[in-house]
Amino acid sequence: MTSDAAPTVEGEREALITPTFVLIVAAALGYFTAMGMLLPVLPRYVEDELGGSGFAVGAAVGAFAVSAALVRPLVGRLGDRLGRRPLAVVGAGIAAVSIAVYGLVDAVPFLVAARLVTGLGEAAFFVGAATAAQDLSPDDRRGEAASFFSTSIYGGLAVGPFVGEALYRAGGDGVVWATAAVLAGIGAVVALLIPRDLGRQPDDVEVEAVAGTRRRLLHPAAVVPGTILLMGLMGFAAFAAFLSIHLEDLGIDDAGPYFLVYGVTVLLVRVLGARVPDRFGAIRTTTLALLAVAAGMAVITAVDAPAAIFAGTFVFSVGMSLLFPALFSLVVNAAPARERSHAVGTFSLFFDLSQGAGAPLLGVVVDLTGTDRAAFAAAVVIALAGLVVARVRLPALVAARRR
Repeated sequence: MTSDAAPTVEGEREALITPTFVLIVAAALGYFTAMGMLLPVLPRYVEDELGGSGFAVGAAVGAFAVSAALVRPLVGRLGDRLGRRPLAVVGAGIAAVSIAVYGLVDAVPFLVAARLVTGLGEAAFFVGAATAAQDLSPDDRRGEAASFFSTSIYGGLAVGPFVGEALYRAGGDGVVWATAAVLAGIGAVVALLIPRDLGRQPDDVEVEAVAGTRRRLLHPAAVVPGTILLMGLMGFAAFAAFLSIHLEDLGIDDAGPYFLVYGVTVLLVRVLGARVPDRFGAIRTTTLALLAVAAGMAVITAVDAPAAIFAGTFVFSVGMSLLFPALFSLVVNAAPARERSHAVGTFSLFFDLSQGAGAPLLGVVVDLTGTDRAAFAAAVVIALAGLVVARVRLPALVAARRR
């Protein structure tokens, strides 16, 4: 580690919102805006342009998560050895190139292959950027740091779909792919400003301790919280993959406003309620989040009126806004500092599983039942099951962390 990097990092840890923290959020905003632009366009592109089935839609939407899940453990360990900046820069760059390729394919298998490459970039960028944000936060403000960092995610998911929908209507899918690729590339450029040695292990780190982390594929601090996250995020898998198609079946052609409500709601709750996970704790916050996810999905399932779908989206979005920071802060605080990137990689793997396995699984449910609303109904059941797991398993984890 260079001698001039450590004092800067240590000084910045005393405050949460620092110039470096803002740069990390800015890089993530460019990247996740690109990802958000794909949400309303990709499902219709698969169904309308490539003639894909419900399973094909789910596979194309979720394919990036499969490859991301496969490399998360390796990426997490690399982040603990090499630092956060290489992961963020290279990851966003890979995503940018792969998105540009979407417009060059004309069959579902080729699109799925390109999405798999996007997943490699997703794994590296998220672990690098999210861990860097946690590195710069005080120990007692992890949940707040996760909330503020995630404003970039949901700011992108708020603006991205709206922009993607507008570009799709104005110039077709090719314009969407090109614009999203440029924005991801901007994220890579901004990530170059992350301190080079942030999170990088010094040369004299104990070999035995590092070897111990390498032997574990999954970090134990992240397994139970990650499982609960996966079950809650099945609602997002249903929302991202099938909402635009469901709305078209109801005669509603523009999905952009619904994704905008989702993103803006999560963004506002994350900013205005940033201290909620730290103040009320992981168990109560997770309980509220899963109840809101189940309730919002239930409304979308049962009621076809546009106003009701907006209301269901709002309630669902409140749940999504609280679930991640509550569980994420629990994971980060439970992991030793030298294993933090490994723990974050393991935790985010469960996000990948919710999309990579969840979206195709929900696609099978849609094909078997013949209705898109079955995906939302399945998400309700899974979120309630996640609530049971949270109430049974999280108390022991919280108690262990306090000892």
